[in-house]
Amino acid sequence: MAEASDSLDEPVGAALARWRKGRKVSGQVLGKRVGMSQAKISRLETGVSAPEPGDVRLIAEGLELPTDEVERLVTLAERSGDQLIDWHAVEPNLPNRQHFVRRLEAPAREVRTFQPAVVVGLLQTSEYARAVLTALRNQLDDEQIAESEFAISEAVAARMQRSQVLYDPSRRFHFVMAESVLANRVCAPTNMLAQIARVREVAGLANVSIRIVPEAAEWPVAPFHGFEIMGDRHVLADLFNSTVSSRSRSTVRQYRGIFDSFESIATADIDSILDKYQKRYINMLPGVAA
Repeated sequence: MAEASDSLDEPVGAALARWRKGRKVSGQVLGKRVGMSQAKISRLETGVSAPEPGDVRLIAEGLELPTDEVERLVTLAERSGDQLIDWHAVEPNLPNRQHFVRRLEAPAREVRTFQPAVVVGLLQTSEYARAVLTALRNQLDDEQIAESEFAISEAVAARMQRSQVLYDPSRRFHFVMAESVLANRVCAPTNMLAQIARVREVAGLANVSIRIVPEAAEWPVAPFHGFEIMGDRHVLADLFNSTVSSRSRSTVRQYRGIFDSFESIATADIDSILDKYQKRYINMLPGVAA
């Protein structure tokens, strides 16, 4: 009978393979026992796939391992997720970045997004999005993101396509923005008015929660940057010249805590705040007296 390894460096997959072979159980038999494909078990044992704690528990219990060994392997899986998967830069090409984020959002049944400076991407109108993305191209002048006008249009179209997910009633969206988002005029007053109308429209969807942190609120944590949390699996953070992502479980948990703290000081009564900035931008229109 296999015994627990004395090596603290033994990968989780290797330990499971050792136990399986010691139990004289084939990968096919084990797969049927725990409801996984033989290929998935092989990928996990060889380290091709990162060990998910839930899968490790299923396999360990399927092999009828001692309780303390089950818990040891699950803990190792949790730690390996934190150690092996850190922040990574997302595709710098603007259109591809939108497609990348869309692929991450697709399987998430619940999405949480915070923005301190610009309107949340999924809420943006096409003209607002164009202004934000064009500014990145013009101001940073980096070969990785300084792309043609066609690329900007492609990125805007991809962002608009992403926003269609808001109309899926099986998905839940939680958006928190600082009031400064509305004060930051990144495009013409007419386009800012259209953006405010868009926020009102989406706020009426039953599966969407939009909250705004009033300018007088005291922040529990300084709002350094925007971020998006996809379920409990991914977090994306915005930079000027890129977006970075992490699947570290501890990082996702940390950002979820930060999001919850921001949500706690935000108000769901956003109409009065939207009215305030709607009046401001109407007064900026040509021919309108202040």
